[in-house]
Amino acid sequence: MKEVVLSGIRATGNLHLGNYFGALSKFVRMQDDYDSLFFIADLHALTTHPDPKTLHGNVKNIMAEYLAAGIDPERATIFVQSDVPEVSELYLLMNMHVGIGELMRTASFKDKARKQLGIRNDATEGDIEQEIIGTNSNKRVNAGLLTYPTLMAVDILIQKANKVPVGKDQEQHLELTRRFARRFNSFYGVELFPEPENFNFGDHAVKVPGLDGSGKMGKSEGNCIYLIDDEKTLRKKVMRAVTDEGPKEPGLPLSQPVENLITLMELTSAPEVVQHYRDAYADCSIRYGDMKKQLAEDILKITLPIRERILDIRNDDEYLARVARMGAEKARERAAATLAQVREIMGITKFY
Repeated sequence: MKEVVLSGIRATGNLHLGNYFGALSKFVRMQDDYDSLFFIADLHALTTHPDPKTLHGNVKNIMAEYLAAGIDPERATIFVQSDVPEVSELYLLMNMHVGIGELMRTASFKDKARKQLGIRNDATEGDIEQEIIGTNSNKRVNAGLLTYPTLMAVDILIQKANKVPVGKDQEQHLELTRRFARRFNSFYGVELFPEPENFNFGDHAVKVPGLDGSGKMGKSEGNCIYLIDDEKTLRKKVMRAVTDEGPKEPGLPLSQPVENLITLMELTSAPEVVQHYRDAYADCSIRYGDMKKQLAEDILKITLPIRERILDIRNDDEYLARVARMGAEKARERAAATLAQVREIMGITKFY
């Protein structure tokens, strides 16, 4: 029996090169060897109050991007999170076993709450908590953001997933998922939920850098190369990527902006090309214009075929609907079985 692998991406915009190398390319590798479920997390996206029309469009776009990247609905289950209402019910039931304190202590919640409330970076945890529970009606952190880890845990546990590919920023949430599974199993004296582990094929976690010279590629950072970018847009973005003034003497270590571009080259270019630009930096002969042109060419070889497939699939509403229905049916069948077990274990059963 194949192990169950599950992962999802929030419906907050088009997918970018970081999503591709960090997730999508791995999803494609998983679908033959594992019982794979890949979903579009539209409920998670609600924590940022997206415009309803935008949210609907994002779900459709990401579905098309999943398919264009090579995920096959005949070999993997592709579904939209909200198409499985059992998730929402188990989310409610699981929250009865989750403490407010452990949710408030999660790093992602504190970071996002700080940003939403405009709290300075050097604020103490006490200051942050006071702002969160304060009464200023113009500033509030929604409960969905607080209980985000519970919803993520339910996504995983309701499908009884064994492996979940997550990045470093989600490792704490995965540990909470294991904790919630142990707690539920122990409280009721059952062995219902497996404790999922992180999964990355034994590779090092891929951190795809952005074009702004620091940090990873991210939608909210405005430093992305999107899979849907046309050739002109992509070239322009790469040519505007941050570099430095150039090495002043031979043998200096790469600056962070140039290291970022080299990292992108390592993902997209031939090894000899990468080595050429490393050597050119080391001997002070590097020309950033040539380097960026080469990088843009190599990225385009990967993204343009995907872009063409995205455009074709996105215009085929009948195909997208068929994939969504098929995925929802398979995901719901499993989720309903798990939810029925949970309801019986917790004593939520009908007597008529």
